[in-house]
Amino acid sequence: MINPKSHQIIEKYCSCNCEDRFIWPRIKATNGIPMVPPEVVPEGMIIPTIQRYFYIVTADLDLSNGATLPANLFWNDEANSVTEFTIFSPNGYVNLYINAVMQEGGIYTVTPASLTIVPYNATLYRGTPIIIESLGFTTK
Repeated sequence: MINPKSHQIIEKYCSCNCEDRFIWPRIKATNGIPMVPPEVVPEGMIIPTIQRYFYIVTADLDLSNGATLPANLFWNDEANSVTEFTIFSPNGYVNLYINAVMQEGGIYTVTPASLTIVPYNATLYRGTPIIIESLGFTTK
């Protein structure tokens, strides 16, 4: 039977026999590809650049007085040692991951020469991975 108000099908065996109840429309699954093509911005494109730097703590690191780790302790995505971090300023930002968890922006500072972690009542144990992710954006 069809509800004349909503034009939705009402089950025949409704125990309440009320014709005003709403029946949700079926949800159609998609393959994740947008139905509408993306909008092309004629002014240009935004191009991201990402640099990642990795370090595994080699000895327990007490953070009660903070810590500064020089850039030369880290290596990049190509497994090459680095002498400095690429910082994209002002059109970018830096994320810090400790043990695969993104850290709050206020607990660290990254300069081209080093990573500084503010004093905190914690210890980073030997074997803990530290990842710095520096993202920058340019237009074309």
